[in-house]
Amino acid sequence: MKVTGFSFVKNALIYDYPIVEAIQSILPICDDFIVAVGKSDDETLALIKSIDPEKITIIETEWDESLREGGRVLAVETNKAFNAISKDTDWAFYIQGDEVISEQYLSTIKKAMNDYKNVDEVDGLLFNYKHFYGSYDYVGASSKWYGEEIRVIKNNKQIYSYKDAQGFRKNDNEKLKVVPIDAYVYHYGWVKDPRAMQLKQENFNKLWHDDQWVKDNVIEADEFDYSSAVSHLELFKDEHPSVMRKRIEEKNWKFSHDISVKKPSLKDKTKRVLKAIGINTSYKNYELAETPKKK
Repeated sequence: MKVTGFSFVKNALIYDYPIVEAIQSILPICDDFIVAVGKSDDETLALIKSIDPEKITIIETEWDESLREGGRVLAVETNKAFNAISKDTDWAFYIQGDEVISEQYLSTIKKAMNDYKNVDEVDGLLFNYKHFYGSYDYVGASSKWYGEEIRVIKNNKQIYSYKDAQGFRKNDNEKLKVVPIDAYVYHYGWVKDPRAMQLKQENFNKLWHDDQWVKDNVIEADEFDYSSAVSHLELFKDEHPSVMRKRIEEKNWKFSHDISVKKPSLKDKTKRVLKAIGINTSYKNYELAETPKKK
């Protein structure tokens, strides 16, 4: 069984992405790794080159900044990396620049890959998510955070990155059939130096919206105010992945939150009521494979 990791990145240092930790977290179960590195305004290319030259292949790309609808450029860059994976690869393990997998889940992931490698009914593996916010001590607990996503897919070139690269589809907008596994993606996209977060807000929204929308909706500031976007957080009481320890130790900003203060939105309240009566309204970017038989 051959496993290839893949990812994309641009301006990782400017926006304080833990891309090194992301790649290192899954590298132990990958035979090789493809990274699409966009032309950057910092030393991102040198950073990726420094990780593991024997395993990592770099594709130098240039982002099409005209793709300003729904973050489509992110899917385009993801597909560049995925399409570069060689035909002899069985599984493709996708990781974004702000996502990290704990070492405790690697054996579970590899076992699932072995179990379903030859099962045609399975297109991919579905992961749970923990979304960190403000600091490494808090995780989001409201409905605004997606709970699952596909991060391991078969090396089937009919599969492609969907919309803003959150998930995948195949053929003509067909949802992938997946198997849920007992493994979490730790998403650190909302945990970074407030100055880097502010830059990200001001610039990355341009991948989704026009200049007027950005001007009207994104506050210009020196630092991002994490407290302005808090709704419902919970304390994280487990261990972070070992590859994140150095970054966490070097954190140089403070954020604290009273977890007893909860501001559920109308959407949250409605979802809870519907769930209590057996109606699940959560969006699912996948279909569960029907009792697949391992071959």
